[in-house]
Amino acid sequence: MKKIFAVALGILTAIGGFVDIGDLITNALVGSRFGLSLVWVVVVGVVGICVFAEMSGRVAAVSGRGTFDLIRERLGPRVGLTNLVASMLVTFLTLAAEIGGVALALELATSVNRFLWMPVAGAAVWLVLWWVKFAVLENAFGLAGLSLIVFAVAVWKLGPDWGSLAEHALNPVVPPNESHTVYFYYAIALFGAAMTPYEVFFFSSGGVEEKWTPKDLGTMRANVFIGFPLGGLLSLAIAACTSLVFLPHGITVDTLGQTGLPVVVAVGKVGLAFVLLGFFAATFGAACETGLSVGYSIAQYLGWQWGKFVEPLRAARFHTVLLLSCIGGVALLLTTVDPVMLTEYSVVFSAIALPLTYFPILVVANDRTYMGDHVNGRLANLLGTLYMLLVIVASVAAIPLMVMTKAGQ
Repeated sequence: MKKIFAVALGILTAIGGFVDIGDLITNALVGSRFGLSLVWVVVVGVVGICVFAEMSGRVAAVSGRGTFDLIRERLGPRVGLTNLVASMLVTFLTLAAEIGGVALALELATSVNRFLWMPVAGAAVWLVLWWVKFAVLENAFGLAGLSLIVFAVAVWKLGPDWGSLAEHALNPVVPPNESHTVYFYYAIALFGAAMTPYEVFFFSSGGVEEKWTPKDLGTMRANVFIGFPLGGLLSLAIAACTSLVFLPHGITVDTLGQTGLPVVVAVGKVGLAFVLLGFFAATFGAACETGLSVGYSIAQYLGWQWGKFVEPLRAARFHTVLLLSCIGGVALLLTTVDPVMLTEYSVVFSAIALPLTYFPILVVANDRTYMGDHVNGRLANLLGTLYMLLVIVASVAAIPLMVMTKAGQ
């Protein structure tokens, strides 16, 4: 039973990483505009995050140290600081988007304006990070987020032509009314959403929190190879739902409410209840992940005491960072910035920051000083190198495509 619950860390990371506000909106939008012609990007993203999450988890289990602790020691303070600043800017932007996502979910459930919910959501995230134990955090929100499986049920209930769906996914083409530049802009957005930097920071730091050792490598790999593909399947189900309901009518999804509408059409009020629970659990869980990731990374780089495994007063600076991050995220949202727009920008900026995030992990995972006999094997290095080339291409292309397409318009 203990081993079964250990996999909950991977489930939480999958739900909060793959199916956060970024994926809820981006996958729904892509499904409504491109159908399943971008499924290949989700598959590529799933494999990529599995490769680097396994590396970062293995590093945490073998060394017992956090990612940025090792990055600073291995690459030096200047390079480490560059990685820290780039990754934390993206992670903070993602945190603000997730808090906005919680507010949007509560607005859907209560009809109370999201701006009234934003301070409440930010305060709730901080209180959970302050008081709730790590094991409770991962189990509660990870398992509650599984209610998003209702999207897969909705696909089945909609009774699609499965052969046509498979044909569309396996033979992707750009729709006649869309340009190739817009198509590849959203490909990069989906890729960035799948491989957001905070996922590996949270996953590896969570391993340190749970005191992983080399004996736990099997459990860690189960987390990776069960949790992340599960998140990918849920992402595909969301895209399939909006493709079936909206694409034939030429309707583009641009709100969280529209994302859940296909489930209501297929399943009814019961489906709506599951959708609202899933929206809240996924966005709140992701807000907790991103908030912790900001605190983890800064504290590890600066050598502070950190983590939920110590009393808050013994890690006061770590918890101060968490508090200030939540306040900053709410303040950004209260400027009336659209949470959906913030989400779309955050996933593209994630793609830009990927090389700075994943290159140090690849370096440390090959260093016998830290890893001993658990250094990368040939397959891990081959996949890691291929994905480094891919993330560099995505990073270089992201801004030009954003400018050329006016952010996918």
